Amino acid sequence: MADQFADSANNVIIEEVNKGLNPGMVVLLVVASFLLLFFAGNYALYVYAQKTLPPKKKKPVSKKKLNRFLIALL
Repeated sequence: MADQFADSANNVIIEEVNKGLNPGMVVLLVVASFLLLFFAGNYALYVYAQKTLPPKKKKPVSKKKLNRFLIALL
């Protein structure tokens, strides 16, 4: 019995490490790149809109509403 264990000591299976990318890391990189692309696109559209669109027109406040507001402050 001891001879059997002595002979099997040299038969150890050595697993090789995967040289490829970890699947979790691939998913993380894809999601992070999509988020970065999304925010960069939103910022580019925001800057473009600020340059090209005219400023938003404000509605004039009626004298009746203005008086109500001033009375509420007092």
